Amino acid sequence: MAFSRGVRGGMFLRSFAIQGSWNYRTLLGAGLAFTLLPALRELYRDDPARLDDAVRRHSGVFNGHPYLTPMAVGALAVLEQEGADAALIERFKSAIRGSLGTLGDRLIWAGWRPVCLLFSIGLLLTGVRWWVVATIFLVLYNTGHLLLRAWGFRLGLERGRSVAEQLRRSTVPGLQRMVSTFGAFLLGLLLPLLAVGGIASARLVWPWVGAAALAAFLGARYGESVRRPIVFALAGFALVGLLLGIVI
Repeated sequence: MAFSRGVRGGMFLRSFAIQGSWNYRTLLGAGLAFTLLPALRELYRDDPARLDDAVRRHSGVFNGHPYLTPMAVGALAVLEQEGADAALIERFKSAIRGSLGTLGDRLIWAGWRPVCLLFSIGLLLTGVRWWVVATIFLVLYNTGHLLLRAWGFRLGLERGRSVAEQLRRSTVPGLQRMVSTFGAFLLGLLLPLLAVGGIASARLVWPWVGAAALAAFLGARYGESVRRPIVFALAGFALVGLLLGIVI
């Protein structure tokens, strides 16, 4: 039996507050229990003792990226619905939390957010008004954030305990590499522009802008096999851009 629309909607909305009671003792544990509460109330509405036990169990230690934790919420709701043993549920939580934290940190904090920021800086350097840039940044960043959160929650509800295997087969790891690559491209493209103060001052250094874009492309193409040389190459182009900015 699937959860009602109201229960699914309640869990999804509560997931936005999953960090509201973050603490060093249980990390996201209290927020996880709070997010699961609509499902637990529906499952155990005739058994207050089991409801209390489930809330206590899910209030224990749990950590993960807040945008991907709804995936765990959906899967845990399904496990509770299937009547899974409490020990199995705890093992599942321990197994999935590291993956959600690592993948989310790489995809969002080290990937999507810097890309949105670099893109916004590029718009500023082309003369777009600051309030337009701020609006574009917020819309762009939160579109990706909301899509990821909704996708993860739906996947958790659909796959249950097999969600970890499904996550490994998904396009998310590839998407993380693609976002990081695009971020390197934007960084290589923007550094010379930042050094000379924007597009209006960059007419004399367009060859170096092209060189920075080439360095980023090479990093995207060959970075997996020669990470350190590409990092040094990008750092070298950054230094050239800065020196040009000082000289000009």
